[in-house]
Amino acid sequence: MLYLDRPAWPWRGRLWSHLISDVSYAELHAFAEALGAPRRGFDRDHYDIPAERFAAAVWLGAQVVPSRELVRLLRAADLRRPKHLVSPRPSAAPQR
Repeated sequence: MLYLDRPAWPWRGRLWSHLISDVSYAELHAFAEALGAPRRGFDRDHYDIPAERFAAAVWLGAQVVPSRELVRLLRAADLRRPKHLVSPRPSAAPQR
């Protein structure tokens, strides 16, 4: 199942929602692609979705829940990836 919270998170002059899956990241990526969300919107365990795409996400089947419920659902599905547990992206190899 896919879930999202209401657009309430300001960033770069817009409001954003968080989109998650309680099944798998594969389900989440497939849904985000159908929604037209770019892969760069994926952040550890969720997609950041602009308010302009909120209605489309609901129309496609995402269930609207409070933000705290998103975290509970991710933890229950063992899909939560807190910042401190995510390894940083590998840096470029040093030039010689």
